[in-house]
Amino acid sequence: MKTKLFSLLIAGMLILVSCQKNDDSNNNDNTPTADEVTEIAKNGNWRISSFIDSGVDETSDFTGYAFTFNTDGSVIAVKGDNTVAGTWSVTSGSSSSSSNDHFNIFFPVPESNDFEDLNDDWDITTANSTTISLIDISGGNGGTDVLIFKRN
Repeated sequence: MKTKLFSLLIAGMLILVSCQKNDDSNNNDNTPTADEVTEIAKNGNWRISSFIDSGVDETSDFTGYAFTFNTDGSVIAVKGDNTVAGTWSVTSGSSSSSSNDHFNIFFPVPESNDFEDLNDDWDITTANSTTISLIDISGGNGGTDVLIFKRN
């Protein structure tokens, strides 16, 4: 009887110590936090390497533009003598999942301007020192937009 009780006690202890707490706030997928994405964006000049608007490749609308995400929340896009100014921010979602973080871009331009297509609260898919990948699934038409910045 003592042997069975001792065996059950040992088995129970092994089960308890082998279980580990699942900490959802631990970022195991290596996706950067909103603060880290902010720091990445502020570091250097960026270009749009891909912009797909509801399945249509509109990357060429932004060819030659260098984007600078400034610490004061302004974003400047420059191509030769043409400058387009707007605002940007990175906001944390309501949960600990980085997939709820948003990369917000706003250019105060007419709806007919190409830069108006960039105005959105983009979901961050990946971000590192050379690439920021964003996606938006439209609630209106259900289209998917993809925006990828590469460091110059």
